[in-house]
Parts: sequence; C-alpha cells; structure tokens
Amino acid sequence: MGEFRPQMSFMKQSDIFRDNADNCLQLAERAEGQPANKRYSRMADAWTALATEQDWLDGEIPPVKVRVLQMQDA
Repeated sequence: MGEFRPQMSFMKQSDIFRDNADNCLQLAERAEGQPANKRYSRMADAWTALATEQDWLDGEIPPVKVRVLQMQDA
C-alpha cells in the first residue's frame, strides 16, 4: 500500500499579509464609528505595504530604479 501524504498547500507570506489586509477592510466596513473605521483602514494599508515588501524580498518584483545624477565637467 502507498504511503499516506496529506495534501498541504503553502501560502506565500505576502498572500497571508494580503488576507490580513482583506480582513481589516471587512472589519472597517462593519466598524461602528469613524475612529474604528480609520484604525482598521490604516491596518489594512500597513498589511498591504508589508505584502508588497515581502514580494520584493522574495524577488517577485524588481527593486525601484533610482536615477543617479552625474556631474559633468564643463
């Protein structure tokens, strides 16, 4: 008989961060009062920023190109 191997699906860390952002947005929609809504919205923004940063760390998006100005001799 074959060996039993459970099916495991691994989510990327950035996808987990995006799920957290979605959860925060849902909480923001249900929040009573503007302070709570803003708090959850800011948390969603932070999770989204973390997801983008993680994608960069994982090499999935290229780093931002920085233009270097060079001094030219006249």
